[in-house]
Amino acid sequence: MYTLGIESTAHTIGCSVIKVDLQRVGNRSKCEILSDARAVYKAPTGSGIHPREASRHHCDKAPHILKKSLNDSGIKASELDLIAYSAGPGLGPCLRVGAVLARAIAAFYNKSLVPVNHALGHVELGIVLTNSIDPLVLLVSGGHTMILGFNNKKWRVFGETLDITLGQLLDQFGRAMGFASPCGSVIEQLANQSSKNYFPLPYIIKGNDVSLSGLLTAAKELGNGKNIELADVCYSLQETSFAILTEAVERALSFTNKKEVLIVGGVAANKRLGYMLREACRRLSSKAIICPIHYAGDNGTQIAWTGTIDHISTGNRIDVEKAATQQSWRLDTIEVTWR
Repeated sequence: MYTLGIESTAHTIGCSVIKVDLQRVGNRSKCEILSDARAVYKAPTGSGIHPREASRHHCDKAPHILKKSLNDSGIKASELDLIAYSAGPGLGPCLRVGAVLARAIAAFYNKSLVPVNHALGHVELGIVLTNSIDPLVLLVSGGHTMILGFNNKKWRVFGETLDITLGQLLDQFGRAMGFASPCGSVIEQLANQSSKNYFPLPYIIKGNDVSLSGLLTAAKELGNGKNIELADVCYSLQETSFAILTEAVERALSFTNKKEVLIVGGVAANKRLGYMLREACRRLSSKAIICPIHYAGDNGTQIAWTGTIDHISTGNRIDVEKAATQQSWRLDTIEVTWR
């Protein structure tokens, strides 16, 4: 079975073609990634993602990305069995670009069409790529900061952000310092150059939920101060925010008694966060597993894989004229019947 996955929730327009053996769904060895093409919208220095400008970028790049994905896979559009697209959550104008592209291909070639929750895509792809069995999942990206565990056909939330996400914290701080989004890698590099001079910052955790907006305000004030090394501020920002999140994960891990913690989402690439989570898991006799970095951020493969297992296990498909998007679509509202 060949599936085309289309991702367009925010800054990335991506297309991926995968091959799945219908006899062994869920077995990584039977799920082959044939292509993964992407283009990323780069916001002006000091600015965030403007939905209209990002959607224009996606419109310009979509034909090239689609063509590259098909060429790399060696599969013709007419040979596809399924089209999956990210239906939400995300930025409205960006979501619509991917949905229109998916509708056009499905209608022209008379293919089945499946909408996919973007956050669920991160989780499901992370599991299949790492061969995780029953993990506690930490989803950290520009759009999500959630601690999840699977129970009774749904991914249940054991903790999440009360205001801004970890990715937003890093991006908004970076933009205030004059960096171009996404800012996480620049902040990590500066933190690594720090003399480890730590400045106390607001540390807010309520049960398993975290709050990061006060931390952002304090960090920006500190970063704009005189006679303060920006590298030390970046170091302090990382240490504080990652410690907050690690504490929340430890609590959720103690409650669920899971033996694996899977980290997915764009911020999973941060090595310091990975180290702190591994240490927390070691203390609780659990194992920290990080999604392969190339697939940690937004990509079409997460959409293709999740759409495929949904379609195979439930028969889910929609009529082309009913293909819509949802800017706000909670992951924990989705019934997952294939687990």
